[in-house]
Amino acid sequence: MALRKSTLPEPAPAVPTGALLQTWQRLRTSAWRQLLVVGTLCLGIAVLLTALDGRGFGPKLVYSLSIGVVCTGLVGGARLFVAWVHDQLRRARGLPTATDFNGWAGAIPGALLAMTLGPFIGLTLGDLLTGKQSASVWNLASSNTRITLVLSLLGTVISLVVISSLERLASARAAAEAAQRQAAEHQLRLLQSQLEPHMLFNTLANLRVLIGLDAAQAQAMLDRLISFLRATLNASRLASHPLATEFERIADYLALMGVRMGARLQTQLNLPEALRDLPVPPLLLQPLVENAIKHGLEPHVQGGLITVSAQAQGQELVLTVRDTGAGLGGTPVATSFATTVATPVATPFATPGSHFGVAQVRERLITLHGNKAALTIEPAADAQGGTRATIRMPLPRLT
Repeated sequence: MALRKSTLPEPAPAVPTGALLQTWQRLRTSAWRQLLVVGTLCLGIAVLLTALDGRGFGPKLVYSLSIGVVCTGLVGGARLFVAWVHDQLRRARGLPTATDFNGWAGAIPGALLAMTLGPFIGLTLGDLLTGKQSASVWNLASSNTRITLVLSLLGTVISLVVISSLERLASARAAAEAAQRQAAEHQLRLLQSQLEPHMLFNTLANLRVLIGLDAAQAQAMLDRLISFLRATLNASRLASHPLATEFERIADYLALMGVRMGARLQTQLNLPEALRDLPVPPLLLQPLVENAIKHGLEPHVQGGLITVSAQAQGQELVLTVRDTGAGLGGTPVATSFATTVATPVATPFATPGSHFGVAQVRERLITLHGNKAALTIEPAADAQGGTRATIRMPLPRLT
């Protein structure tokens, strides 16, 4: 079988992000929070003013929202302008664009601008929307003007404090999630780096036995092993690869085992075309295939059939490794990752934690999906007998 060579992709170059882009992204991602805070404040102000004079809640709400939206827009515009000036000054001095710009650097000038122009522009907008004529905002002798200015000042300050706090909390949460994802990726890399030599050692142990029994077959198996490692070791350093590539590796591994087992090993791989490009962790299925051979088919004098299949069930991807070998000889084991249940049975393969490869599958699924994934190992429920290992995981999204 011709093996497709895989090479590591070049890492994508880091894209510099300037202060303007960072500020714009912060404003865009927090837009709904700002609207919620400003809307709540404006509603409260309209209710307060209505309670004071008992008249016209609707117009008061329109004026309150107009001033609130204008003040929020002026603060956001000032933040973007200060970020743009910051970028221009760095470029003028030949410095690289900032990657950790303080998004609230323009908040103070923005607040001053909002408190100065916000009431005037907001009242003008409110007049256009209601068809009324409000008192001049510059007439400080008017009680309505003083109330408008005071409420605009308080509303701007309160909204700035609340929105900045929410934005900082969101940034801290995003940083924590990024750190958690990075830790999970590192753990997956460690688990995968442990799994690769484990597979290699098992194959070399089988090769050592075969050398004493059939030197010609041992040589053919060694050639197959060299080709298999050359084609897969580099690609296995990836965090994920298409499900089709996972099945190609399984086919290569089964061909390698077929050199040793001959006609005793029959294989069947079922991968629907619609699932071929779904990303999955490398070497996810191989430990289950390896255990099916070692604990299912090898103890069986006549060998048997290994069937590897994939299917989508609702929002789940279901991967199955089925053998018609010796079977479990005991009770099924279901491993979900909210709680781990392991029922001891006669065959060592039936306890996932007792074998390195199956334990690695379990740990990798926990790291990736938590309690949303499950690994089940059970007797096959048909006349052919044997064992069925099933992985259920959230259906991956195409990248």
